[in-house]
Amino acid sequence: MPNEKIECFLDSNVLLCAASVRANDPRRHDISQELVLGKLFGVSGQTLAEFANVARRKSVNNDATIDYWLAFLGTLPFLPVDQAYVRAGLDLARRYRLKYYDAALLAAAERLGAPIFYTEDLNHNQVYGSVRAVNPFLER
Repeated sequence: MPNEKIECFLDSNVLLCAASVRANDPRRHDISQELVLGKLFGVSGQTLAEFANVARRKSVNNDATIDYWLAFLGTLPFLPVDQAYVRAGLDLARRYRLKYYDAALLAAAERLGAPIFYTEDLNHNQVYGSVRAVNPFLER
């Protein structure tokens, strides 16, 4: 794990909004771009896999753009998917009655030391372990 102090962890849905064409949803795109460009954030192997899968099927659908984003995301603080990752995700899923994949991302954020997990998939402002889930797309 890197020694850098990260500010947050970004869910793949936030990254996909940032990578998508702005015209599709200008407000969400701008918010996502602001997070990507303005924060030191962490990602996991799961984040990259989800991003690549959805980008190819729906939102980006341009191989050069997907390759660019994967190269960029690979430069950030990164947590691989290993046995400890899966176990921590399963523990959080059981504790908070969450879907495993959401809980695994929370566990990754926690292991990287991120205090905030930007996502629209969890309860806004709820603290899970040491990580607070924040929906960046709620009206400000």
